[in-house]
Amino acid sequence: MEKMIYIILVNYNGCKDTLDCIDSLRFLNYENYKVIIVDNASTDDSYEVLKANVKEDIILIKSEKNLGFAGGNNIGIDYALKEGAEGVLLLNNDTLVEPDFLSKMVENLKEEKVGLVAPKIKYEGKRDYLWFAGGEILWDKFYAIHYGEGERDSEKYNKRKELSFITGCSMLISRSLLEDIGGLSEDYFMYFEDVDYCVRAKDAGFKIIYEPEATIYHKVSASTGGEESPFAVQWNTRNRIIFMEKYKNKVSKATLYKGKVFFYTTRIIKYLQYLLKGRKDKAKSLLKGIKEGRKYNRNYNC
Repeated sequence: MEKMIYIILVNYNGCKDTLDCIDSLRFLNYENYKVIIVDNASTDDSYEVLKANVKEDIILIKSEKNLGFAGGNNIGIDYALKEGAEGVLLLNNDTLVEPDFLSKMVENLKEEKVGLVAPKIKYEGKRDYLWFAGGEILWDKFYAIHYGEGERDSEKYNKRKELSFITGCSMLISRSLLEDIGGLSEDYFMYFEDVDYCVRAKDAGFKIIYEPEATIYHKVSASTGGEESPFAVQWNTRNRIIFMEKYKNKVSKATLYKGKVFFYTTRIIKYLQYLLKGRKDKAKSLLKGIKEGRKYNRNYNC
C-alpha cells in the first residue's frame, strides 16, 4: 500500500504558476496523494481564480494573513497531519514535475530514520542545467549552498546521498519527523526556514536524502521577483543574521567571529556594488535587512 502523501503548494499572487504546477501533478504515476493549496492572502484575484479552476479533489485553504513561506506551509502541514498524512511534500508553486518524481522520493521513506528527501531540481526553460543537486550548510559562513547550481547536468550528480541541507523548494517530510520536531520555524517568514529545518532534523537524529532519480523543474523565485530582487536581498540578509545568532553554539567562538567578519565585510562590498550599479533599492533593502535582523535578535534574547 502506497503511503498517503499530502502535497502542499503555497500561493501568493501566482495563480497561473499554481495551476501549471497542478496540471503537471495530474500525470503522477503515484496514486495515493492529495493536493493542498494555501492561498497566502494574495492581493490579486488568485484565490477567486483558483476556486473557479481547481477540481473538487484539490483542498483550497485561504489564509487571512500573509504568513510567509513557513507559516503558509504550516497551515497545510497541520491540515495534512489531522487527516492522517504519512508524509508531507512541500512544493514550490512555480515548479513542474516529472510523472515519477514522487514515487522515487517516497521510496526513500522506507529506510529507517529518513526524515527529509529532495529531488534533483533543474531550471525550467533551461532543462539541461541544474538549480539544485543536493546541498550543504557551511558553518563557517552560516549559509547553505546548492551543489551543481548553474552547471549542466552530468553523471556526477546522479548519486543518491545523505546531506546536511536540502531546499524547501521540494522537500518531502516524513510524518515521524513532523511529530518529533513540528513544522517550519516562522521566525524567518521567507528564506532560511529550510536551512533551519534541516539543522533541527539532523539534531533530532534524522537523515536528509538527495534522490537524483526524481526530477522537477523550477521557474526560480517567480513569487518574489527573482533570486536577487530587493525583497530577496532584504529577507536573506535579515534571516542569515537570525540563523547565525540562533545556532552560534554549533561552532567555536573563533569560527563565529570569522563568520561575522565575513558576513559584514561581504555586505559592505555588496552595498557598494549596488550603489555603483545604480540599484539604490537593493542597497536600501540590504541595510533594512541588517537592521531588522539585529532588532529581532535583540528582542529574542531579552
